[in-house]
Amino acid sequence: MKRSEFIKSSLLGAVALTSGASAFAGSPAVEQKAPKAFNLNYAPHFGMFKESAGEDIIKQLQFMKAQGFTALEDNGMMGRPVAEQEKIGKELARLGMTMGVFVVDKGGNGQNTLAAGKPEHVDIFLNGCKRAVDVAKRVNAKWVTVVPGDFERNLPIGVQTGNVIEALRRGAEILEPHGIVMVLEPLSDSPNLFLRTSDQTYMICKGVNSPSCKLLYDIYHMQKNEGHLIHNMNQTWDEIAYIQIGDNPGRNEPTTGEINYKNVFKHIYEKGYKGVMGMEHGNARKGKEGELALIKAYREVDNFMPA
Repeated sequence: MKRSEFIKSSLLGAVALTSGASAFAGSPAVEQKAPKAFNLNYAPHFGMFKESAGEDIIKQLQFMKAQGFTALEDNGMMGRPVAEQEKIGKELARLGMTMGVFVVDKGGNGQNTLAAGKPEHVDIFLNGCKRAVDVAKRVNAKWVTVVPGDFERNLPIGVQTGNVIEALRRGAEILEPHGIVMVLEPLSDSPNLFLRTSDQTYMICKGVNSPSCKLLYDIYHMQKNEGHLIHNMNQTWDEIAYIQIGDNPGRNEPTTGEINYKNVFKHIYEKGYKGVMGMEHGNARKGKEGELALIKAYREVDNFMPA
């Protein structure tokens, strides 16, 4: 791109972002068209733009739409009151936005693990799946996140894997009639977690053998645990149903860490991925300035198409 064209493009983008933000400063005005549509379906979460849009989550949704985002992610959706879930669902439908994942609430004290094969742990998980169906219907969600829990270190790894597969099969039986997909997320938060890598998750999805059990590929966690992002996505692609974003180190927006997100996004686009890209990360900078910088970063890394 020529320097003059780059400057012109940057100015236009800044004007669009500024007008998008000002529309929410005490005005009920909603959707304004972003400079152009994003190539992928990026999904912010509530709170990401609260300095620009205010505390009201409906206004935040409207701001997201005004900036060109086409989806929402809300891990804590199951914890919201029913009336609020319904309100969110109606506004998403009105705006033409897609609901991304929310986390299946496993209840208990957080120590439940499917690897242990304990009936009481499995029952809690299955109850969470049943309640997730009702929540998904209110917000028109298709995907729910499931994390099996920690290792059960007094059992062989093969037995643990068998326990996880068996529990997930039973969960899939609950979700499948409703067209809901549980996406298994390998994590890097703790070495105690049972699910750590994309190939391990791929194997478990094959073992469950259900369209309602797939892989959530979180780029941030997989960069930390295994690297080789594009290669490993290719290896596990037929089980990937959902993708999440976060740069490393820091777990903030693209361009703030070491991951070449423009190349990764270009590859995902060329693979034909049409699903949601969950923005499960923080803002590198505070305030409205940081929020506008985040949007600018997504514009930069999404600009991978030939001129």
